[in-house]
Amino acid sequence: MRRRLFRRFAFPVLIAAAFLAVAAAGCFGPGGKSTEDESSAFSDIPAYGDSIIEGSIGDVSGFLSAVTSDSASHAAAGYVFNGLVRYDKNIELTGDLAESWKVSPDGRKIVFRLRAGVKWHDGAPFTSEDVLFTYRKMIDPKTPTAYGEDFKQVTKAYAPDPLTFVAEYDRPYAPALASWGMHILPKHLLEQHPDISRSPLNKKPVGTGPYRFTDWKTGEKTVFDASPDYWDGKPYISRVVTRVIPDLATMFLELKSGGIDLMNLSPLQYTRQTETKQFKESFKKYRYLSSGYTYLGFRLDHPFFADRKVRQAIAYATNKKEIINGVFFGLGEEATGPYKPGTWAHNPNVMRYEHDPAKAKELLAQAGWDRTDATGTLINKEGKRFEFTVLTNAGNKSREQTVAIIQQNLAAVGIRVEIRTVEWAAFINEFVKKRNFDALVLGWNITPDPDQYDIWHSSKTAPDELNYIGYVNAEVDQLLENGRRTFDKERRKKAYFRIQEILAEDQPLVFLYYPDALPVVHKRIRGIEPAPAGISHNYVKWYVPAEQQRYKSFQR
Repeated sequence: MRRRLFRRFAFPVLIAAAFLAVAAAGCFGPGGKSTEDESSAFSDIPAYGDSIIEGSIGDVSGFLSAVTSDSASHAAAGYVFNGLVRYDKNIELTGDLAESWKVSPDGRKIVFRLRAGVKWHDGAPFTSEDVLFTYRKMIDPKTPTAYGEDFKQVTKAYAPDPLTFVAEYDRPYAPALASWGMHILPKHLLEQHPDISRSPLNKKPVGTGPYRFTDWKTGEKTVFDASPDYWDGKPYISRVVTRVIPDLATMFLELKSGGIDLMNLSPLQYTRQTETKQFKESFKKYRYLSSGYTYLGFRLDHPFFADRKVRQAIAYATNKKEIINGVFFGLGEEATGPYKPGTWAHNPNVMRYEHDPAKAKELLAQAGWDRTDATGTLINKEGKRFEFTVLTNAGNKSREQTVAIIQQNLAAVGIRVEIRTVEWAAFINEFVKKRNFDALVLGWNITPDPDQYDIWHSSKTAPDELNYIGYVNAEVDQLLENGRRTFDKERRKKAYFRIQEILAEDQPLVFLYYPDALPVVHKRIRGIEPAPAGISHNYVKWYVPAEQQRYKSFQR
């Protein structure tokens, strides 16, 4: 649950598990509610002290979000760093390190006024020079970042005084303001490091955020302590510990035994294993559609997947309803594209792929897979068997079960699938980033702004960038450009609707499902306020009443 529980901002990240998408992962919309009465959550007096211990399937790869793209790392960075802006509980942009800003009438200039008196955790003052430094690092070719595109749109950036930062653009750029939610970096600690990913700060971060880094034991835990001079007020909870527990069943046992305080439940745990009186007395559950989706993605330069008919056939062969009902107990929705249902950019009328094995076989035959060998596996005219490996991350039983269903579905049309699970860090670093896969089951978070240039544009296929499937479509490239070059919502909507139509036809990946987020939190933790942004938008205001605190030694 790392990435989303205490998320400060949203950039496209690879979700370590379908159930990492908790708290700020999705909108608290229709059907989103606590399973218990909320009135008691605010009945006690806030107190400083205690610790929260959360469970995470994935470990961090680093603490500088500019050079990481996985959910666990972004979650960790969210404790320590701030951007100039962030999203509030209603998913509206509000000030973070910037107390105010002015956007020129033509949208080509933003003037930020920064907060006075903000300090880095080592005591150095935060100034506009740090913002300017961050901008320069984001466009520096030596910085291995997947998020530089937003900052390359800036034609001029300058810091006229310590509390003013200005960014100018030569053309309107719709995501401009939101892009400044990128975590600001400390110039005085990083200016001697050409490649910030190799700097000591990527392992021992120093930021301006609500929590200070304390410890990281690889594969075991990270520890953060409340910053006593945080500009928005010292957090009530004195310490946040994230324990790496690569198996959800083990994590659930830890929850019930008191080893952790919060996690995101699996559907089985949510529906079948949390209905006892004892559990309800100790924990509070929440449910809402997450802002993320899971997919079956293809390496598009693989000879099997270059033909769109093959990808469409696999989509027809995949039984999404069986996955949602069998694996998720109905706690989710079928996915048809990369935008969340109910949001303004979501197109509900794209081509759909209902489960149709006969149609799948017909398309495969048209693509040249019209014969089978003695085992019933499809072969082409060269005698090549249609068999490939699907990778997914270890520790997520729901994803493993999803792949198993896909394996059975594809076997029914003559395609042989091998399944391989890999530990999260190795999965990302050795397979995804190196394009070392046939196909994989993974997830993307969906950011509030619909610009997905970094994921779908044909220029974003380098190892440290996010179009790792290698998708290339000239019309999509142009539509992505059109969507980001206007502030007119209807014109943007037109562009994104058409993008979804093309993606539905091309099927560069099979959009599987939007899972429900199913967070559970120990009842001693108070101040939780469900909202459109999820439950963690106000996490610095969470508290434990003094008489219920467990970890007195961490009070500060």
